[in-house]
Amino acid sequence: MSQAIIELKNVNIYQGSNLILGNVNISVDKGEFVYLVGKTGTGKSSLLKTLYGDLELINGEGWVVGYNLRELDWKKVPYLRRNLGVVFQDFQLLTDRNVNENLKFVLKATGWKDEKLMDEKIADVLDKVGLKTKGFKMPFELSGGEQQRVDIARALLNSPKLILADEPTGNLDPETSDEIMQLLFHISRDYGTAIVMATHDYIVINKFPARTIKTEAGKVWDNARVSM
Repeated sequence: MSQAIIELKNVNIYQGSNLILGNVNISVDKGEFVYLVGKTGTGKSSLLKTLYGDLELINGEGWVVGYNLRELDWKKVPYLRRNLGVVFQDFQLLTDRNVNENLKFVLKATGWKDEKLMDEKIADVLDKVGLKTKGFKMPFELSGGEQQRVDIARALLNSPKLILADEPTGNLDPETSDEIMQLLFHISRDYGTAIVMATHDYIVINKFPARTIKTEAGKVWDNARVSM
């Protein structure tokens, strides 16, 4: 087994009995930033769900952050997910509690117990995303860009080796999208976190170029040349 953060070899991805993607071979290294592009319905979401253990891997070989996807069961999935972060397009923040409480909820759910350590970790991740003073704000008091930064902070809580970002700029204006992209590239570069970002936004890809993987016609094409 290689030291790659993601390693898929000869993988077939199914939704039920339907083959979505065939003969998938992907390797992503520590600190690498990779775009995942493709039209709606071509398998991007299915690929992401396979990577974080929401879809069972039936054929081929797959490792994510050191976990063998073929050996995952309901007991092991939470441990896999503690080693990766997921960033959503629609933020998915709990609207009945403030930013600090949103983040503490995740820490408790992943096994943290010490209140002081949790408070220190929350302060650390909010500082990393530029929201040091916003911990006591409710989600509705934040802009879309700030809510997305909280979402990224949440993904950083367990110091993940991998972040899976699903259309993180999809609901943001161009200027805010640029800020979020700069933040994601900073996290990848300075903390050695591998990031796989699914997107439809070719303007972002052209402005912030990186290796691109494309889903099309039931296949995954690595290093696809993406044009505007």
